[in-house]
Amino acid sequence: MLFLLSCSSPPDVPIDSASESIPIDTDMCTDAPVLRWTNFGESFMTHTCQGCHASTAANRYGAPEEHTFDTVDEVWTQRNWILGVATGEDPSMPPEGGVSADDRKRLELWLLCAPEGT
Repeated sequence: MLFLLSCSSPPDVPIDSASESIPIDTDMCTDAPVLRWTNFGESFMTHTCQGCHASTAANRYGAPEEHTFDTVDEVWTQRNWILGVATGEDPSMPPEGGVSADDRKRLELWLLCAPEGT
């Protein structure tokens, strides 16, 4: 039952192109762990997001079709949106929480510091 409650329509945050400039604190990235799709992102997306945001999800529980995170390219294209709703001081995704502060920080570091598409 908790799983059913954990998904809902995302807040009204625009999907920005991954090529748009995102302010990056280079000091933050200097000491950041090496995070990539292969050693963090894929597992995080599978276990945290794809219950609602997989193209093969039996029921997306209100998640819009444009927010699908099956591949690193799909995630990277939507990284600004993901950063806006799943990281920061007041994250709204997933709606019911359940993600540790450490994992949210890793998500932020991956999407801000890793080379594009990795």
